[in-house]
Amino acid sequence: MTTAGAAAPRPERPRDAAGRPLPWGSPTQIPVEDYAALSLEEIFRLGVRHFNAGRFFSAHEAWEEAWRRASGTAEEAFFRGLAQMGAGYTHYQRGNAHGARVLIERALTGIRTMGAAHRGMDLAGLALVLERHAALFGAAERSKSPPPPVDAPLIAIG
Repeated sequence: MTTAGAAAPRPERPRDAAGRPLPWGSPTQIPVEDYAALSLEEIFRLGVRHFNAGRFFSAHEAWEEAWRRASGTAEEAFFRGLAQMGAGYTHYQRGNAHGARVLIERALTGIRTMGAAHRGMDLAGLALVLERHAALFGAAERSKSPPPPVDAPLIAIG
């Protein structure tokens, strides 16, 4: 039951493994976490686990929640960057070179706000990989080709 004037919670749209919407009533193929029960640190680490497992849309979703929670703090741009990185590699999985390039480039802006390292992550090393991938995706975009095969970076946290 909702309080007066409050909208009922919107049901989650079922999604395939790459995060594409499925018809209503279909079983979802991605993990659905209860973010309300998790701390910001747990959500951050959950995003890392998803990303390292190649579940880029799920990583994006986790880091988007972290971004919301970090709104107005020094980490807001950092979490926005991680969410954009997850979305960029989601587009890569879907064969969308343009979307991958644009979101990876946006991710770099946010990730770089924290310097060379943050939360145990080697951000300088991550930025180098992201720059290289954005250039490859941009070349594919210009030639109207799908993105070339790349190995997404593995994120190690201390």
